[in-house]
Amino acid sequence: MTTLPETRGKLTQGRVLADLTWLRVGGPADWFYQPADAEDLADFLGKLDASVPVFPMGVGSNLIVRDGGLRAVVIRLGRGFNGIEIDGNTVIAGAAALDAHVAKKAADAGLDLTFLRTIPGSIGGAIRMNAGCYGTYTADHFIWAEVVTRTGEIMRLGPEDLQFQYRQTAWPEGAVLIRAAFEASNGVPEELHARMQEQLAKRDETQPTKDRTAGSTFRNPAGFSSTGRADDSHDLKAWKVIDDAGMRGAMRGGAQMSPKHSNFLVNTGEASAEDLESLGEEVRKRVFQNSGIELEWEIMRVGEPAPAKAKLADK
Repeated sequence: MTTLPETRGKLTQGRVLADLTWLRVGGPADWFYQPADAEDLADFLGKLDASVPVFPMGVGSNLIVRDGGLRAVVIRLGRGFNGIEIDGNTVIAGAAALDAHVAKKAADAGLDLTFLRTIPGSIGGAIRMNAGCYGTYTADHFIWAEVVTRTGEIMRLGPEDLQFQYRQTAWPEGAVLIRAAFEASNGVPEELHARMQEQLAKRDETQPTKDRTAGSTFRNPAGFSSTGRADDSHDLKAWKVIDDAGMRGAMRGGAQMSPKHSNFLVNTGEASAEDLESLGEEVRKRVFQNSGIELEWEIMRVGEPAPAKAKLADK
């Protein structure tokens, strides 16, 4: 087995990842690495055998890790990577900072990043997936991202490097985001906080926020997205085509398409990653049969399926 470089951080072999994902499923990572700081991370990646895959993992809010786990070094940033700084109209946030915390701290300073308040997860994931809601996307405020490349180089990337699109970016393979800068317009702190409370109330009213979910399961077809406007059309929303295909509330094992919002995949208690992913694939199949629309996963799915159970030998 490949020998891993020494590190000042924490390196764990065979760490089961289920408790680190919002859906609470997933097998073990070959190695689980929590770097001490950016320099430790850069040194580790620079010395790591180039043939060893790495997988940067955020807070697991938009992720299914398959039951067989990951044949990789999973990198998860913790303390030291979650700071939030304000410099004029610029907000600089560590990759591990929660989106909600960034929105609240910005609002305290009279800066409007309120769109982040209801987005589950951390800044690293928000950038990689160009997360957004109510018609505003991460790309609209993005200035730069600081990353550690797979070869251990610390560098900055701008919008032209990431090529933001709907729910995706041109992310460099194996690069780990460590912090990013956003531009925010001015606002009145009390009004910004009030707006965020309204957004939270609306979210809790329409989404299964008390269940084990990973946010929206599928991208809206054709790049359509929720704007929150009164005249917003729902004809091509993922939840609408799922409803039309009769899949609201559908179940497989412990997995269910939420009866409250049919574009939310729920672990009702004992679901496996296979239950969740296979139900999602069944939804995609039914939607395509019903409408000709091919839904694309918004939840990232990684790793290997569980090994097939060995058959008992005939006696």
